[in-house]
Amino acid sequence: MAPPLLSLDGIRLTFGGTPLLDGAALSVSAGDRIALVGRNGSGKSTLLRIAAGMVEPQDGEAFRQPGATVRYLAQEPDWQGFSTVRAYVEAGLGPADDPHRATYMLESLGLTGDEDPATLSGGEARRAALARVLAPEPDILLLDEPTNHLDLTTIEWLEGELQRTRSALIVISHDRRFLERVSRAVVWLDRGVTRRLEKGFAHFEAWRDAILEEEEKEQHKLGRQIVREEHWLRYGVTARRKRNMRRLGELQAMRARHRSHKGAEGLAVMAAAEGQESGRLVIEAKAISKSYGDVVVVKDFSTRIRRGDRVGLVGPNGAGKTTLVKLLIGQLAPDSGTVRLGANVEIAALDQKRELAPDETLAHYLTDGRGDSVVVNGEEKHVVSYMKDFLFKPEQARTPVRELSGGERARLVLARILSRPANLLVLDEPTNDLDMETLDLLQELVASYPGTVLLVSHDRDFLDRTVTSTIAPEGMGAGGGRWVDYAGGYSDMLAQRGGTRLDERGARGAKAAPAQKAKPEPKPAAAGPAKKLSYKQKYALETLPGEMDELHGKIAALEARMADPAFYTRDPQGFSRVAAELDALREKLSALEEEWLELEMLREEIEGA
Repeated sequence: MAPPLLSLDGIRLTFGGTPLLDGAALSVSAGDRIALVGRNGSGKSTLLRIAAGMVEPQDGEAFRQPGATVRYLAQEPDWQGFSTVRAYVEAGLGPADDPHRATYMLESLGLTGDEDPATLSGGEARRAALARVLAPEPDILLLDEPTNHLDLTTIEWLEGELQRTRSALIVISHDRRFLERVSRAVVWLDRGVTRRLEKGFAHFEAWRDAILEEEEKEQHKLGRQIVREEHWLRYGVTARRKRNMRRLGELQAMRARHRSHKGAEGLAVMAAAEGQESGRLVIEAKAISKSYGDVVVVKDFSTRIRRGDRVGLVGPNGAGKTTLVKLLIGQLAPDSGTVRLGANVEIAALDQKRELAPDETLAHYLTDGRGDSVVVNGEEKHVVSYMKDFLFKPEQARTPVRELSGGERARLVLARILSRPANLLVLDEPTNDLDMETLDLLQELVASYPGTVLLVSHDRDFLDRTVTSTIAPEGMGAGGGRWVDYAGGYSDMLAQRGGTRLDERGARGAKAAPAQKAKPEPKPAAAGPAKKLSYKQKYALETLPGEMDELHGKIAALEARMADPAFYTRDPQGFSRVAAELDALREKLSALEEEWLELEMLREEIEGA
């Protein structure tokens, strides 16, 4: 068995108080696809940074195979010293890496490379950071929340790219469907220690629940055993002193074990403050349009949203989802058409930017500086008690916002929004940075909310479980602006479109260069005659002959070894290994030859045309 590319064992790290990591382990071999999961604040990002060599643990062993290349995708990229996105991406390449891969990745992710990092949106920054770590094709990819700020089309492209890559993969993500499609194993970081499941994420939650249930049973059994031992010591028949002292020592050890057991972390308690009931009709839009210069964001869109509707808005970054929401709730006036809000509509809105004053304390933010209490549904609660509902510790009440993790900030903003009386919830990317347990609770809240919900999200699973209708863009070329209202969630919307997915490139072209037509996606070879070969096809035509020659050489060397009549007698196991390796190389050569032949035929067809 080949040694792992990366191995962490017995990792300990504490920042004072309870250890963040307490004997955590992680092993990565070639071909691994690992989902690293755990609650917000459990230390997932810290463990990933230790794996990347960016943080030194206080104890434990970290092994990286000499020569193995590692690339780490941080949640917040460091742009310092880079004047263009291309310079930033190319800086991630090693001496032996193909420089053309940077261009390929930038094009695939809808970037030119000439963008100024200081002016990038959240989605553009995330795509640039992905291009930097994917271009080198490293031995190990460490990805921390790679889907944050990405649109649905880019997420689906990334899924395909990660499924094809030769790199071993460790990924942290809150996107269930993404993890189900890219993972083959799960490492669960819980209370400082790690457990590993050799199955994909689809099997994780049942496995986790079984472990926690068994743990609870063991604690119950231990408690009953302590009661029996205490009863024996008090009322049992007096025996030799040594025996009594031994059992007393065992009882004390059991008590210590029972006290030191850290149960599973609690769940947040989410409840939305309800305003007075709105009228039956909440929003009516008639033929509304909105343009910015030559870019048409919304064109002749009409809809009626009634009380109890939960409406999802999906589309590529730059398509105009946030603009459409602002038009529907009256924060933005349309260029033409009308929007009418129904009676008694009270709005509570969550902005995806979640801008917080860094020096403001949690208690001050939740109360707006008005005392120490929060009123939720007419009931006054002390701010510390309300914070506990969202898994904050009492001592964090005076903590500045700047010291919170991304997940804690997301919970804090939700806590404030949900305390405001409302009957129309407007949630713009509410799932970013939330752990899966908190996502489950938010999902239940949205699905059972008695008022009306407008939800902008890229989380396909969350949309499918919560919304009653989905608004998506049609005709995504530059200046399109057509939006269509579909019944059901994201999967229902795809089915009604005949499986057609959102065309991200049109929206990006409309945002970046209104006067320039968006470039279509390159068609695969089987789709019919193409005007020219894509960059990927040209690159394959140039490199495949060399790869085939290299394979021919390896196959010839193995065939020469197999031809030795004494080889099998001398080393039967070695003979079997070489035979299996030879079969694998022949299959690989056959696949490469077939791919090269198809590309050559396509090239001849294009040149002939």
